Amino acid sequence: QVRLVESGVGSVQAGDSLKLSCAASVSAFSFYAFAWFRQAPGKEREIVAAINRGGDSTYYRDSVKGRFTISKIKDGTKNFVYLQMNALSPEDTAVYYCAARLDQNARYYVRETQHNEWGQGTQLTVSS
Repeated sequence: QVRLVESGVGSVQAGDSLKLSCAASVSAFSFYAFAWFRQAPGKEREIVAAINRGGDSTYYRDSVKGRFTISKIKDGTKNFVYLQMNALSPEDTAVYYCAARLDQNARYYVRETQHNEWGQGTQLTVSS
C-alpha cells in the first residue's frame, strides 16, 4: 500500500522561499517516479515538476524553471520527495499534490493519468 503525505505549505509573501515535503510510504521507493501537481482556484490541475525513479532526470513547467527544484531523497527508513520553491509569486497560489507511480522505464511522467498514487493535497497561498 502506498501513502503520500504532503507538508510544508501555508501562507507566504511574494519573493519568499518554501520547501514542500512529500513523505512516501512505499515498499520500493527506488522503483517509483514522482511528480508535483497543483490546482489553482477555477483552473485545472497542472504539472509542476516530475522526477524519474533514479532521481537523475527531471521536468519543470516553463513558469517554474529556474525557481523550483524537485528531488527524491531516502533518509534512513524514510522516503521523501521535495519541491524547493524560490521567488514565489501570487501566481503560484494553488493546492499542491504529490503523485507517484511504479516505474519500469526510468523516466518521469507529466500527465495526471500516468500517476496512480496521490496525496491529499495542501494549500499554498502567496500574497503580493
